[in-house]
Amino acid sequence: MKKRTSSKVSKTDWQRLRAMQDRNIKLSKEHPELDLKHVARVVVRKGLRPVAPKTSLALRIDADVVEWFKAQGPGYQTRMNAVLRAFKEASI
Repeated sequence: MKKRTSSKVSKTDWQRLRAMQDRNIKLSKEHPELDLKHVARVVVRKGLRPVAPKTSLALRIDADVVEWFKAQGPGYQTRMNAVLRAFKEASI
C-alpha cells in the first residue's frame, strides 16, 4: 500500500486574501461572522505553543461579569484568561 503524501505548497492566493476588504467577505451559515468565543479560542490556541504554567490567585470580580462568562459554557476561566491576555498584548 502506498503512503499518501500531502503537498507542502499552499494553493491559497495569499496576496489576493491580504488585499481583500471586509465588504468583500461573504458570510454564510457555514462561515458566520467571527464572535467573541472564536476570538478567545484563537488567542488561547495561537501558534499551539506550550502553555506556560498558571499562577493561582484570589481575585474579586463583579458578579455580573462572572455570570456572563459562566453563561457562555464550560471553560469560562480559560476565556477570562484569554480576554486578559488579548488586552495585555493589545496594550503593548
